[in-house]
Amino acid sequence: MTNDTRIWTDVDFDKDGKQISCLRLPFSSDRSAYGTIPIPIVCIRNGVGPTALLISGNHGDEYEGQVALSKLARQLDAGELRGRIIILPALNYPAVDAGRRVSPLDQGNLNRMFPGDANGSPTDMIAHYVSEVLLPLADIVIDLHSGGTSLLYLPCCLIRVGKTAAETARLVELMHVFGAPIGSISDGSGGGGATTLSATAQALGIPALTTELGGGASLSRAGEKLARDGVLRVLKHMGILPDAIVEPAGPTRSMRVDGRQAFTYAPVRGIFEPAVAVGDEVQAGDIAGTIHPTAGPSEPARSVHFAQSGLVACQRAPALTEPGDCLFKLVVDMPLPQVPRINLAA
Repeated sequence: MTNDTRIWTDVDFDKDGKQISCLRLPFSSDRSAYGTIPIPIVCIRNGVGPTALLISGNHGDEYEGQVALSKLARQLDAGELRGRIIILPALNYPAVDAGRRVSPLDQGNLNRMFPGDANGSPTDMIAHYVSEVLLPLADIVIDLHSGGTSLLYLPCCLIRVGKTAAETARLVELMHVFGAPIGSISDGSGGGGATTLSATAQALGIPALTTELGGGASLSRAGEKLARDGVLRVLKHMGILPDAIVEPAGPTRSMRVDGRQAFTYAPVRGIFEPAVAVGDEVQAGDIAGTIHPTAGPSEPARSVHFAQSGLVACQRAPALTEPGDCLFKLVVDMPLPQVPRINLAA
């Protein structure tokens, strides 16, 4: 893998003011031999100060963050800042434009391809540019996700356990500043593991917040508002938007995924009838739902049960399921030590 990115832009990241432009992703096709795919980017800078990298559209069918960051990009002026904000509201633009989780160009799941490859597929090239060019500029990265087409999510903010106690404390403080109802803390072993944007940021020593804000291929008004308010709270906390008027954060319940049995999977194909909803508390052995075979009553219905107790953090949105589809994810309470206040603007 080379460090020389093939993506370029006319944005000058060291220039004061507000620049609205794009990254140019080279993509040669039958209809456009020398073509590029424009990825929207906004850089707002005012003198010396911390840099926040704000991202949405990592998965194209997750809409709350895309709308929230687009609103912020339009509203913010350089004079309000002390430092720099870099906004990419549609990072995986081919997937965003298609309304899909993965890119239609190469079937690439961007948040499973970090740190990327400059000479790889289009999705590899995007991951590489973020890893090699944008992350080194950042003092914090916020990557806004939702449940997408396949999941409905309880709004939450996610962090990974830091490499030191001080790093973890810093992340926990930022998570509470963001102010989602649920704060989920991961040891990094689940999901995309070491191939996510947050994992790459952590390897570079950059604090990273991730969210889940809604889903079901719709736009949650509450999720979009939480994205906007949470981002503004963090920017004010870090001194980047010192005079921003923000709503105070509500309480955040600190939770975690307790192993692989937190997930409930479909054992057979059929129409899934859930017995519980996102936000419900369940006990091990409780019925999660029933799968009704598409063949009709000639085949028996199949009950599905929870393997452990916990809070339902997400639920499958489409009723039609295949074996192996995730139906539910549970989280459990996680006691945390007192977190010291840290001045991140210093």
